[in-house]
Amino acid sequence: MSALSLQEGRTEGDFRLIGELTVEHVPDLLPRSEKLLGDVPSVRVDLSAVTRMDSAGLALLVDWFGRARSEGLKLRFDNPPDQLLDIARVSGVDKILPFSRSEGVEATPGGSATSGQAGAHNES
Repeated sequence: MSALSLQEGRTEGDFRLIGELTVEHVPDLLPRSEKLLGDVPSVRVDLSAVTRMDSAGLALLVDWFGRARSEGLKLRFDNPPDQLLDIARVSGVDKILPFSRSEGVEATPGGSATSGQAGAHNES
């Protein structure tokens, strides 16, 4: 079992999740994630180092997205693992969460990719 950490990036509003985004680790991350939605207009969370996840991890991302929207912030989840995209599709939230892959390629469940900014239709 590996731990889960939320690391701040080099630029303000950039974060990286590392480890297992699972029911065992999400409760420990909740109090530490308060700094995620600070006084910045946009937040980017890199998910490329997430090694495993389950529905609790997806619930955390949905919570962050809802809080960001209510505070008027833009939030984007970069480089989601395929496992996350599959869980999001089955759960029906793949159309609302702003996922994107590197280099401006939108992540879509099922392994296809399209050009554009993911979640752009969600941010108003």
